[in-house]
Amino acid sequence: MAGMIRRWLPDLAAGTLVLAVGGVEYHSLAGTKVWLVIVGTATATGLSRRLPGLALLLVWLIAAGQAVTNTPILLTQIAIAAVAFGTARWGRTETLWLGLLSMPVGAVLAVFLLHRGALALYPDPTAYRQLFRTAVDYGVNWQVAVTAIAMTLLGTPWLAGVVLRVSAQARAESLTAAASLARAQAERERATELARMQEENARLARDVHDVVGHSLAVILAQAEAGQYLSDDDPGGLKETLATIATSARTSLRDVRQVLSDTRDRDGPDSDDLDALIEGVRASGHEIVSTQLGQARPLPPEQAVTAFRVLQEMLTNAMKHGRRGDAVSVLRHWTDGDREAVLVIEVRNAVAGDEPASAGQGLTGMRQRLVAVGGRLDVRQEAGAFTVTAWIPVRA
Repeated sequence: MAGMIRRWLPDLAAGTLVLAVGGVEYHSLAGTKVWLVIVGTATATGLSRRLPGLALLLVWLIAAGQAVTNTPILLTQIAIAAVAFGTARWGRTETLWLGLLSMPVGAVLAVFLLHRGALALYPDPTAYRQLFRTAVDYGVNWQVAVTAIAMTLLGTPWLAGVVLRVSAQARAESLTAAASLARAQAERERATELARMQEENARLARDVHDVVGHSLAVILAQAEAGQYLSDDDPGGLKETLATIATSARTSLRDVRQVLSDTRDRDGPDSDDLDALIEGVRASGHEIVSTQLGQARPLPPEQAVTAFRVLQEMLTNAMKHGRRGDAVSVLRHWTDGDREAVLVIEVRNAVAGDEPASAGQGLTGMRQRLVAVGGRLDVRQEAGAFTVTAWIPVRA
């Protein structure tokens, strides 16, 4: 209740002010009809902000009553300008246009009432007579003068209400647009973060796949080779088991590094690639390694990519290549006019002409290479399967 009173307090103050002014005018004119006009005008003024449509209807009822009963126009009725303002500023669309339509109709009604002599001569009739006399001096009849005055009294506050209404709508639309932009920005940031997390998950999956897949391939090769060792060769058996243990420890260490996303140094270098090749050779696979050009340090991201790509190439060669045939590994360090590139090519023999499937390993290699500006080529011909990777040397 107290909140409602606070909201209506400005309107009550406006209506009370009009009622007080009208009370002074009533003191000079008196009459029940005059008092009803004053009270109705004060009520319409108080309703002009909260209920502009009802205020406009009340004004028209007062005007109709004055026309029927020949009640004079009062100076207090200037407060109708507040109703005109309210219809334009706070009224619905239909109320807005009805307020505009009321201006010419109200001016015509004022001329009609004045023509019938319904004019309260308060506080001094001299002012009214002087107004009409001035209109006649300028060649304007009094009807035109009254119409112009009425249109001005009603039109000016109505236009002011329209201006404020449009300004408020523009501010509201601006705030809405800003809120929409903020929501879009937040959604874009969430989408970016989600994409980053998905990419990070994909990177972890590729790393784990490469590390575990390579280690298991080496362990499997050693285990298979161990089946053919003679019982009289305990040294060979121990060497095989040592290789399996080393591969398992290396795999475990690499997986821990991948999951913790840490590195003891910036990234693998050419010596790591040599160690990787030697590890596969130690598992019993024949590796023919060739290196052309001058080896140079790689940026960290390219170094990791080169290591993981070669690791996956060798894993595929051990898993799908024909056992007993050598695996060819070529590393070519080019230094072209435009860009220095490390080309890694792994070739292994395959049984028959059955096409190799594009599994997760090849997809992972392509994704890694594209991320650093490189590319991958896969060929199968004449019983050989060849995978070639191009890795930019510079970041």
